[in-house]
Parts: sequence; C-alpha cells; structure tokens
Amino acid sequence: MDVIKSLEKIGLSPNEIKVYLYLIDHGQSKAGKIAKGTEIQRSSAYGAINSLVYKGLISYATLGKIKLFQATSPSRLLEYIKEQEDAVKNIIPHLSKRHRETKTSGNVRMFKGERGVKSVLKDILREGKDNYVFGSEGQLSKRLPVFVKQFIREQNFKGMKTKNLAFPSRLERSSKGTSYRFVDKDVRSNVVTNIYGDKIAIIVWTETPEAIIIENPDAAKSYQAYFEFMWKNAKKKK
Repeated sequence: MDVIKSLEKIGLSPNEIKVYLYLIDHGQSKAGKIAKGTEIQRSSAYGAINSLVYKGLISYATLGKIKLFQATSPSRLLEYIKEQEDAVKNIIPHLSKRHRETKTSGNVRMFKGERGVKSVLKDILREGKDNYVFGSEGQLSKRLPVFVKQFIREQNFKGMKTKNLAFPSRLERSSKGTSYRFVDKDVRSNVVTNIYGDKIAIIVWTETPEAIIIENPDAAKSYQAYFEFMWKNAKKKK
C-alpha cells in the first residue's frame, strides 16, 4: 500500500507527511529530533508541525519548557476528511450560484490522463441524463476496470438510460439501462463520444488518454440528431 500517495490525496504536503509518519513510527518526540529524523530544515519542520497540530493530526504535551509532539490516532484522518467534506458542502450552494451567474453560453473543458477521464464520467453521472454513446471499443472496461464497476452501479441507482452504438465483440461492461446497436465490425475507433443533456464529452483513448467536454445546447442537439440517424441505420443484433 502506498501510504505516502494516499496522504498526498487528502491534501498533506510532503513535509507534513514526513513529520506525521515519523511520529507514527517513533512516538513522542521533540521538534528538533523530528527535524533531524526527517532531514527537514528546522524552520520547515516547525511549519509542518504547527500545520499538523492545527489539523488535529498531531498533539503535544508540555514538560517544563519542552514540547513533546505525538501523532493522534490514525482514525483521526477519517474525521479530518469528514471535516473537509462538511466545509465544502457548506459552500457548494454559494459557489454553484456564482458558477451559474458567470457561465457563458458555450463552455469547453479539457482533461488529461485516467484521472481526467474519471472526471468526465463523473460529470455524466452528476447530470443524470440519458447518454448517447458511439465509438466505444471496450476501452473503459479495459483501462479502468475498478472504476467502471462504480460507474455502472451509480448509473443503475440513478436509473440512467444509455444508447450505445458499438462494435461487435468489443463491448463495454454496461448498466441495466443500456441498449446496443452495432456498426460494421471492420470499423475501428479509439475516440468515444458521449452526448448527454447539453453536453458532449469526447474521450481519446491514446496511451495517455485525453478528453474534452463541450457544453453547448445547439451543438449537443446537432450531435444527438447525427447519433439518431446512425442509430436508425445500425444493426439491432450482433
């Protein structure tokens, strides 16, 4: 298990991680000993220590004029994450209002890497609208097998419908609401297009995948009309 990467994901800095793990491993320690043991400059070590105390991930006891620091229970990490989640939930309504006020009629967002692809698919789930897909050759199931299970589970929970123009023998794992029609088996593509609501999401499955979301009602209607034409002329069975 990559503990350092997990701690990075919840927002701890490299120095905070070094100090936190040092105290997890060595127990109660003076600041100077922490700085020496982590090979961090003393001023930077103090900064990391103070930040971790503020976050409640380490505590200290005072013996005379000496402060001894120690890590709090690792379960405190869950409480810390929950506090961040609650803080974000409190500001979401305000930010959403500001976001709507500043949104233009056409919006384009670019994404890169598998994490970027996940962001695009999560946007599809947030919209909760029917999804019209073409160009898929099963890349999602192959490249992100764990995430695709979560994606399908959420689609089923929301009752989302999907129409998928696919290639025979190269299918994605799919939700209960997915229906298929098929194009010629000789056609190949590494570009998958999703049309949902007022948005078009295009995923290019290269070695490092890239994706784009186009938010434009007119463009989405045009893409959907093109999709329906292809759907009407596609084969119903493999």
